[in-house]
Amino acid sequence: MKNIVILGSTGSIGTQTIDILDSIDVKVCAISVNTNIARAEQQARQLHPSVVAVYHAEKAAELKSRLADTDIRVVSGMDGLIEAATLPEVDIVVTAVVGMVGLLPTLAAIDAGKDIALANKETLVCAGQIVMKRAQEKGVAILPVDSEHSAIFQCLQGAGGNKIGHILLTASGGPFFGMSREQMRHVTKEQALHHPNWNMGAKITIDSASMMNKGLELIEAMWLYDVEPEDIDIVVHRESVVHSAVEFVDGSVIAQMGNPDMRLPIQYALTYPKRLPCKVPPVDLPRRHSLTFFAPDEEAFPALGLARRAAAARGNLGAVLNGANEAAVALFLQDRIAFHQIPELVEQAMDSVNYMPDITVDDVLESDRMARAVVDSLV
Repeated sequence: MKNIVILGSTGSIGTQTIDILDSIDVKVCAISVNTNIARAEQQARQLHPSVVAVYHAEKAAELKSRLADTDIRVVSGMDGLIEAATLPEVDIVVTAVVGMVGLLPTLAAIDAGKDIALANKETLVCAGQIVMKRAQEKGVAILPVDSEHSAIFQCLQGAGGNKIGHILLTASGGPFFGMSREQMRHVTKEQALHHPNWNMGAKITIDSASMMNKGLELIEAMWLYDVEPEDIDIVVHRESVVHSAVEFVDGSVIAQMGNPDMRLPIQYALTYPKRLPCKVPPVDLPRRHSLTFFAPDEEAFPALGLARRAAAARGNLGAVLNGANEAAVALFLQDRIAFHQIPELVEQAMDSVNYMPDITVDDVLESDRMARAVVDSLV
């Protein structure tokens, strides 16, 4: 049995993690939430963790009152998240929180010798060079939960030590595939939130619509698999059956396929190296008839170019890219800016914040803060 923590248990990845628990042999020792106290109470009573961490301090007090009849301990703030992530009995931490809030608990868990089931892509986008070095020093595994990175990880199980030629990172193309940059000046929030294949939270759904999500995943793959950004090709695959592939130096390609359901990569991260029966039905290829692949339109989706720029520069530019994007997406979801302004604001932040090639955790946090401040000042 593995003892696990779920950081971000009430979000999309967190709830899908809980959904597969009856298929695998794990015990949940702690969960963390932000503000969804009703769901947090339901999960706490269902899972009986020893600790629930609530990032929002006032909400923590409410949950503590709701759980007064139990022996579950409620902690709060960043210190609470770190405490949950570093419980002595824990083997693996599922980092399913959204945004920069995941960085410090992930580093603390690594320092405590915990393996990481990584769904919080911002951790590597902003501080990949710090996180991967720390994981290597501590001898802990970073097990990817994103469907694309899980696919690459699975493909590499058949590498036999052979050199990678290219990573083929697949993208659904989102709801605006085929649109021109001019057409996207008029799209609505409702359209952007309607993903054709995946059921995800609002922020990641908007990132998928702008294809910033794929740019962030490119940076994440660069750090996870120690490759150069030019060795990662983004391929638009509308059916979301091929979740990614690896091309080797002899031209052979190994791909991983499955239905578009996050429960499969979540389960693989938690049971690796074992494969167990999963609730996700196998893909029915004869019914699919065909699988299509396209090159991305980087003129229509400028977020891809911005991400490649950040990947090539390394340093603090990933943190600037991510912080500015988070701020711009929040403004879009509040109806304060148009969809096409998201990458425009990100680019202005990348041009404004001082570049630092060598970074510390404090540099990452400050770069994130400065990028958000630039975006806020422009709106």
